Amino acid sequence: MRQVGKDILHGLHVGFPIALGYFAVAFSLGIIAAKAGLTAPEGFLSSFFIRASAGEYGVYTLVAVQAAYVEVVAMCLVANLRYMLMSAALSQKIAPGTSWWRRLLMAGCVTDEIFAISIAHPGYTPPAYTYSAALISTLFWASGCAMGITAGNLLSPDMVTALSMSLYGMFLAIIIPPTRKDRNVLYALIASFVLSGLCAIAPVIGEWSSGMRTVVLTILISAVAAWLKPINLDADESI
Repeated sequence: MRQVGKDILHGLHVGFPIALGYFAVAFSLGIIAAKAGLTAPEGFLSSFFIRASAGEYGVYTLVAVQAAYVEVVAMCLVANLRYMLMSAALSQKIAPGTSWWRRLLMAGCVTDEIFAISIAHPGYTPPAYTYSAALISTLFWASGCAMGITAGNLLSPDMVTALSMSLYGMFLAIIIPPTRKDRNVLYALIASFVLSGLCAIAPVIGEWSSGMRTVVLTILISAVAAWLKPINLDADESI
């Protein structure tokens, strides 16, 4: 129990900076949701369960034009499809013997940033660590959306743009440090930036959704990196 308490406190400590970044970005999403006609409670609930900027932006945009339910679900599924890959990767960081429902809850906690800190955790990732980091960040994310809806159109477009950039800066702060320890991670990171930019302007691939491009690039880059530079683990070494 003492170790679980430490894992919870550690998760809250690591998750708090993520929560601050989430709040700022969710606030701008709330303004978009307000234009779509959502109330603050509706924005809170939708943000609490979706927890994805691209997915929520697409949902609120479709809601604004009164799209069919199937269109909203399909768009959200495609935009967030990458989380299936992240959940599969995170499963390799869970200690053997962990119950299936704890694994399921950890998969439900996955966002880009929660996945990053969970994968970066030394050794096996304790479920309580992921739960607590996801809980505080999700509460801030949902609250930010609700407050953004309440604020409505009071903020200027320049202010909204500035708030939207904070999450990307925070994510860079998470992924840059590992590149200093492993050049292979750096090469994979550079390849992801370059290929992502090229695919966005490519004739056919550029017409795909950003979520679909992310899924395809993740599979390709990860596969090539694993083939060229596989990680060798000692028999007695944890993940």
